[in-house]
Amino acid sequence: MLIGEVARWSGVSARMLRHYESLGLVRPTGRTGAGYREYSGEDIRRIFHIESLRSLGLSLREVGRALDDPGFTPAELVGDLIRRTRERIADETELLGRLRRIGAAEPDGWEDVLRIVALLQDLGSESARKRQRAALSPAERVPVPVEALVEAVLGETDPNVAGALRWALARSGGDGLALLAEGLGSPVAEVRERAVRSIAEIPDGAATALLRDALTHSDIAVRRCAALALGARGGADAVPTLIDMIVEGTNDVDAADALSALASDSASADRIATGLVGRLAHGTVEPSARRRLTQALAGVPGTTTSRALADLSHDEDRAVALTAAYVLGLRTAR
Repeated sequence: MLIGEVARWSGVSARMLRHYESLGLVRPTGRTGAGYREYSGEDIRRIFHIESLRSLGLSLREVGRALDDPGFTPAELVGDLIRRTRERIADETELLGRLRRIGAAEPDGWEDVLRIVALLQDLGSESARKRQRAALSPAERVPVPVEALVEAVLGETDPNVAGALRWALARSGGDGLALLAEGLGSPVAEVRERAVRSIAEIPDGAATALLRDALTHSDIAVRRCAALALGARGGADAVPTLIDMIVEGTNDVDAADALSALASDSASADRIATGLVGRLAHGTVEPSARRRLTQALAGVPGTTTSRALADLSHDEDRAVALTAAYVLGLRTAR
């Protein structure tokens, strides 16, 4: 079979077949009387073998080794191909993400594209100062792509940079909430906590709904952060978690402040007081937790609290009794 026919049947161009011949990969076994290359059936099978191996990502040099070296074993080469392919996929995925972020920013021209690229590079810089500067970049100069902000804030370890990134996300108007919600499902505890902290700084209804859902999250740190944020927003459904925080002594001062803010509503005040008193009466609560619960009652108005404080002023725990009496005296003096 002549080279033109081989090219038509195999899909390999005549130019590439000549290149294979120059590399010694496949040599026509004969020549016609006019000197044209003539390929045998075995030659054509070798061409298909070459193309098959190339489809796996082997270089032409590696193809030659695979076909001609009797001692060649594919296991090591295949393992290397797997590693190289994974690296290539990671690089391509990173490039795709970068392109999507640039497209989402809707640049007007190449100058905008270049500014966005520089901004993305700063967000990924090893310098905390550069990352913070990128997060605080004026939106009118070049908007920070929301996807890039979310990715950056979920991976940020520097507290100052993280604060700047959360501020920038809040300024974006909640466009990154869906991505932050995905962060709540991360297998990494630090990422989950960064996600809920970021959601807590976005002041819209969708963020509040996410925080409410987070009250039942399997991660206790997420539940606590969500409860503090909801308490500041007037979310009474955060009350049980806030009381738990006081009992456990975790951010108990912040939790008590959140309960006090919620107690400005009379209906909520009675519910909060009942919850605190109920935990005080629980026989398994540690003495230190009872003292914290008594202190938390100080910020809750209403008759339920006053009656509870009067009873607690005679408590067997002297610290609890003194605290209750002191708070009750302040309330009576008003």
